Amino acid sequence: MTERLRGAEIFVRALADEGVEFLFGYPGGSVLHIYDEIFKQDKFKHILVRHEQGATHAADGYARSTGKPGVVLVTSGPGATNCVTGIATAYMDSIPMVVFTGQVSTALIGNDAFQEVDCIGITRPCVKHNFLVERVEDLAATIKKAFFVATTGRPGPVVVDIPKDVTANVAEYSYPATVEMRSYKPNLKGHPGQIKRAAQLLATAKKPMIYTGGGVVLDNAAAELTQFARLLGFPVTNTLMGLGAYPGTDPQFIGMLGMHGTYEANMAMHHCDVLCAIGARFDDRVTGDLAKFCPEAKIIHIDIDPASIAKNVPVDVPIVGSVGHVLRDLIEVLQTSGVAAVKRESDAWWQQINEWRALDCLRFDKTSDKIKPQGVIQQLYKATDGDAYITSDVGQHQMWAAQFYPFDKPRRWINSGGLGTMGFGMPAAMGVQLAFPDATVACVTGEASFVMCVQELSTCLQYGLPIKIVSLNNRYMGMVRQWQEFFYDRRYSHSYMESLPDFVKLAEAFGHVGMRIEKPGDVEGAFKEAFAMKNRLVLMDFITDQTENVYPMIAAGKGQHEMHLAPEQAAAPAERELA
Repeated sequence: MTERLRGAEIFVRALADEGVEFLFGYPGGSVLHIYDEIFKQDKFKHILVRHEQGATHAADGYARSTGKPGVVLVTSGPGATNCVTGIATAYMDSIPMVVFTGQVSTALIGNDAFQEVDCIGITRPCVKHNFLVERVEDLAATIKKAFFVATTGRPGPVVVDIPKDVTANVAEYSYPATVEMRSYKPNLKGHPGQIKRAAQLLATAKKPMIYTGGGVVLDNAAAELTQFARLLGFPVTNTLMGLGAYPGTDPQFIGMLGMHGTYEANMAMHHCDVLCAIGARFDDRVTGDLAKFCPEAKIIHIDIDPASIAKNVPVDVPIVGSVGHVLRDLIEVLQTSGVAAVKRESDAWWQQINEWRALDCLRFDKTSDKIKPQGVIQQLYKATDGDAYITSDVGQHQMWAAQFYPFDKPRRWINSGGLGTMGFGMPAAMGVQLAFPDATVACVTGEASFVMCVQELSTCLQYGLPIKIVSLNNRYMGMVRQWQEFFYDRRYSHSYMESLPDFVKLAEAFGHVGMRIEKPGDVEGAFKEAFAMKNRLVLMDFITDQTENVYPMIAAGKGQHEMHLAPEQAAAPAERELA
């Protein structure tokens, strides 16, 4: 017998039937019918954040670490607009998320009612899709469609705007087992002819490269990538979003590429003759000057999103399909055609790459009497045995974490890549810690980023989240200062963080543990002490060298082979190019 339920009951029942584990949210007038039903149920847990942006980032962190969609519920007006930054963050990095926003009653839409905004119009540029539910009879089916769209094909955030009267009205409840959308049918299998062409091109490579991005992580295809790379014996580089897709400690991994990538990765990209791009979108932080990008390379591009292929860089062998499906088929073709010759042809190439590696482009001064941020990350890696979930905010600390913490597993590196959202790190860590309550979760942040969502320390206390916060505090907006040093004649306009709080007292005021570390010799001991407190959130305020910059660096308008190296590495990159 079909039940007749109010819209609010339908909403709660649909989330339970969808298997939602956590709902991150903040109540308000337009969603109070729903919150009343949440109070009555025990199928999923609601996490009360202190700001709606924190809800979206926490749901995002949950999604990145688990592969499941993050789910958010907020009220109309400012509740919805406060989510836009988090929605755009998820959109840029293709993170599955479903955001439910309250809306004024349907009769009031367009009347400038209290707390009314055009949520559909506001979010349209930064969602995969959005829905306005105008009839309670459509609510359950719309929720099913939202989860389907968010999690299939190239994932992304979906917004569902629900007027208050829809949550009060009554309809029969039936949650669809499947959904069919005529205009949306993601292609999973790659074209067999294109896969064969790719295998043939790979077999001709003398200087090959495998370049992988976040698409490998999103499709849970790390095992296939590892098998593919080891079968060929080719060097592998990951984007910032792809770190962990291939083991960071494996000899075939030559580091992250791009603006702050390793010398060897960028040089190998510039000089390769066959480039296999997998689940990557050739964004500007990777390519540098497009006119100088991989000038000698024939390019294979594998991606689930046909709009991403050849969008920025022309490719020779496009393959539309899910990374996992395509790699499995490509491996089968390679195994039947033989790949030993490919490995032999790569020997001279590996010799060249190892010469570039010998430059040791990430080395830094370990004798300084000031704390070096790179050394803090190395000690974090040691303290966690390389087996933690690491979230970050955005800036210098993000780049140092990416450079100095090798990730051997996917979904362990949680950061805002495409949008570059300051304030992301701590609420994202909340989502990760809720998903994996027994795991070690650390947030690498800077003092400028941390204060943007500092109110979520209260959420961490309420739910007992023992996150370890590693603040690389140089009293500057670090990356802004670095650009001002390099490109603005050291005019440090408004990048100095004056009037910072006492972070130790701040942590204690929120009910947590605070530590200030000012000497290099105290760094290792501080980590031991902090991680010994397994049930407490600990904020570690590392007072770091203000003058330290992130190297290597590719300046705007330069090619991958035109890197700024650290001053002590004075040899010009041009002198190190292949003859």
